[in-house]
Amino acid sequence: MNIQEIVAILVNSGIHPNEARIEVKMMIEHYCNYTALDVVRGVPLDYEKLKVVKEKAQLRARTKLPIQYIIGLADFMGSKYIVNENVLIPRGDTEQLVMKVIDAIRSNGYKTVLDIGTGSGCIACSLAQSTESDITAVDISKEALKVAKDNAKHLNVDRRIKFLESDLFSALKGKKFDVIVSNPPYIPNGLEVQKEVTFEPRSALFTEDDMGLEYYNEIIPESLNHINDGGFLAFEIGFNQGADVYNLMEKYGYKNVMIEKDMMGLDRVVYGIK
Repeated sequence: MNIQEIVAILVNSGIHPNEARIEVKMMIEHYCNYTALDVVRGVPLDYEKLKVVKEKAQLRARTKLPIQYIIGLADFMGSKYIVNENVLIPRGDTEQLVMKVIDAIRSNGYKTVLDIGTGSGCIACSLAQSTESDITAVDISKEALKVAKDNAKHLNVDRRIKFLESDLFSALKGKKFDVIVSNPPYIPNGLEVQKEVTFEPRSALFTEDDMGLEYYNEIIPESLNHINDGGFLAFEIGFNQGADVYNLMEKYGYKNVMIEKDMMGLDRVVYGIK
């Protein structure tokens, strides 16, 4: 048994060869504690640990369970995040949103941030790592909040973030913030997704409407009661939702509204100023 044979298990199940190699590398690093430095030094892989990698690759191939759930970790903004099936797997698209918010905080001296639908806590923790802002992170799911708290503690930012169980703004009466950021569910009801995505919490992905705009329609008007004048509101969006979210923000009085595209040229982030 060798690494190429394990990669072949994934490729033969329909996973792209490049992705298969990346996933096997992730499993070897995790289960064998084997690093790039070990490769350079020619350190041999432990056969028994490699057997575990093969078993996990077979599980991945058989079930299509995402690799991040198998190893229990996901990479985001240069840090490792604990993940399980109670939270959305952090994705590179969300890094673009986080970087935009970091830039806004540093440029404007914003002091307080609200992260709506924190999930794994990846947005809140990344902001705590990169800025001096006081951060409040809310989620309706107790299970997600437990993961988020574990991540904040793991990344040593738990004293910088206040986690609250809240259905959007329900637990925040009378509270205002300089920044509100959210990666809300935006996949329209009924849209088919890859098998891997079906393992993630449906409530973190799908809306009940056919346009995927349910949460933008709720958050944007209510945000006016919770954001300071001159404050910054920012969302991650689906690739075809830019114009709709842009128009909603302008409708409710946000200024300098902008749409940012991702590396694929698709609308990905919308933000504006109160």
